[in-house]
Amino acid sequence: MGTFLLSLYFCPKDIEENKIVKHNSTMALTKADRRQRIKYRIRKRLSGSGERPRMTVYRSNKQIYVQLVDDVSGQTLVSASSKEKEIASQKVNKIDQAKLVGKSLAAKAKEKGIESVVFDRNGYLYHGRVKNLADAARKSGLKI
Repeated sequence: MGTFLLSLYFCPKDIEENKIVKHNSTMALTKADRRQRIKYRIRKRLSGSGERPRMTVYRSNKQIYVQLVDDVSGQTLVSASSKEKEIASQKVNKIDQAKLVGKSLAAKAKEKGIESVVFDRNGYLYHGRVKNLADAARKSGLKI
């Protein structure tokens, strides 16, 4: 019965690897655990297809990455990141960097014939770099 209760709150992989010993309602979650729960909750409802792929964002402390994923075939259709030469060469702050990544992704998506996407914020709050990336992609013609 304990395993069943744990599976409601945590990834089955964590249970198998014995990372989680006991669930207690007073147990404090780390930031990573909190984001993982939010991520699972979002991904329950979102799915990308060939004509409307999922736009997923990963944000590290220094970089930002975005991909358009077709969940039906399990393929990444288009990707962009702040590590690309034309973006990394510009000395701008991280918010402006996210805007450039959004514009770059929208241009690459148009070349592939993709006009609309489903936005997956990947457990991050929709503000700051994540919001600016999405807004820049919208302004460049991508429908989110």
